[in-house]
Amino acid sequence: MTGGPDEGVPTLFLIAGEPSGDALGARLMAATRRLTGGRVRFAGIGGERMVAEGLESLFPMAELTLFGIFELLPHLPNLIRRIDQTVTEIARSRPSAVVGIDSPGFTVRVARKVRAVSPDIPLIHYVAPTVWAWKPKRAAKYAAIYDHLLAVLPFEPPYFEKEGLACSFVGHSVVESGAGRGDGGRFRDRHGLAQTDRIIAVLPGSRKGEVSRLLPDFGATLGLLRQDHGNLVAVVPTVATVRDRVAAAIADWPVRSILVEGDAAKYDAFAAAEVALAASGTVALELALACLPSVIAYRLNPVTVALYRRLIRVKYVNLVNLMLDRMLVPELLQQDCRPDRLAAELRRLLDDPAARQAQVDGVAEVARWLGQGDTPPSERAAAAILDVVARHRRQSPAQAG
Repeated sequence: MTGGPDEGVPTLFLIAGEPSGDALGARLMAATRRLTGGRVRFAGIGGERMVAEGLESLFPMAELTLFGIFELLPHLPNLIRRIDQTVTEIARSRPSAVVGIDSPGFTVRVARKVRAVSPDIPLIHYVAPTVWAWKPKRAAKYAAIYDHLLAVLPFEPPYFEKEGLACSFVGHSVVESGAGRGDGGRFRDRHGLAQTDRIIAVLPGSRKGEVSRLLPDFGATLGLLRQDHGNLVAVVPTVATVRDRVAAAIADWPVRSILVEGDAAKYDAFAAAEVALAASGTVALELALACLPSVIAYRLNPVTVALYRRLIRVKYVNLVNLMLDRMLVPELLQQDCRPDRLAAELRRLLDDPAARQAQVDGVAEVARWLGQGDTPPSERAAAAILDVVARHRRQSPAQAG
C-alpha cells in the first residue's frame, strides 16, 4: 500500500487483470492524485504501469491475464487461491473503496465475496460489461453486487440504471494514451528506415494464448505480402508478459521485423506505418485514434467460440464497427483468420488510397464518441470514485479514514 498513515486520506484498492486494465488503472491513479492534491493511497493488483505509479501489487498481474473457458481451466486452482487471497486482504485492510477494472472473471468474483464478508465497503466496477452485446442479465447481477459502475460508452448507463445500479459515463481513457501523437520521422530515423520502406504495424496481442495462435498466421501473411511489396518492414509492439515469446516467433519472419516496447515507441510506429494487422482488443481503439487503417484478426479455442456464439448478440467484435454499426475495419475471425484472407485485406489498404481514407474518415467520429476533447476520461472516473467515497463517509462516519 502506498502512502503514509494520514487520518482521513482515502485508500482505493484497485484490481486490474490485463494490460488494458493496467493502463486504465495507471491513468486513474494519476488523475486521482491530481484531484486530491496527492492525498490518496492505493493498494491492490496491477501491472507494470500501475506499479510505475507507485502500486505495490499484491501478486503479479500476469497470473490473471487469461481468456476463454478452456484456456482458463488449467489455471483455475491458482485463480481461486488468488481470489481468496485478495478478499482476505481487502477484509483485513478495509479500504475506502474497491475498484475492479474490467477483467470480470476475476474482479466480479472478488466483489461478490467482499460483499458477503465486508458489506459496508463500497464496491465500484470500472468498464461496464457489454450487456448490449451478450448476457443482458448481467446488468441485474452487477446491480446486486456493486454500488457504482463506470461506463466507457455513452449509451451504456440506461442498461444498468433500470436495474437500480448507479452508472456514470466517463468516456474511454484510451483517448488519453497519446496514440495519435506519435512521430513517424523519429521512428524511421531511430531504426534506419528509408522513406521508401513501407511499414506495417503487427500487434498479436498481450496474452500468451492469443500470441501463440496468431503469430504463425501473421508471419505467413507477411510472406504473401512480400511477393508484391518487397520493401515491407514489420514493426511489432509488445509487452513484457509476452516479449520473449514474440521475439522468438518473429526471428524468422520473411520480412525485416522490429520489436518495440513501451507506448512512446508503439505510437511512433503507428505514425510511421501505413497499415496495421492487429488482434482484437483495446488496441483497435488506439489504432483508430492514430488514424491508422487496420485489419482486425482473432482466433480462440473452437469449443470456446461455439459456446460464445450462442450468447453473443452483436454483429461485430471491433468496437469501432460496433459504434458505427457497419464493417468499416475488416474483421477476420476464427476460420477466416487465414494468411490468404489477411493478406488480401491488407493488400487492398496498401494499394488503394481511397480504402485507407475511408477508414480514417470513419474513425474520426468514433474518437469523438469515446470522449476526446472534454475533461479527460480518467479524471471523470476519479471524480466519480471520490464522490462515492465521500457519500459513503457521510452516511457511515465511523468508516472514514
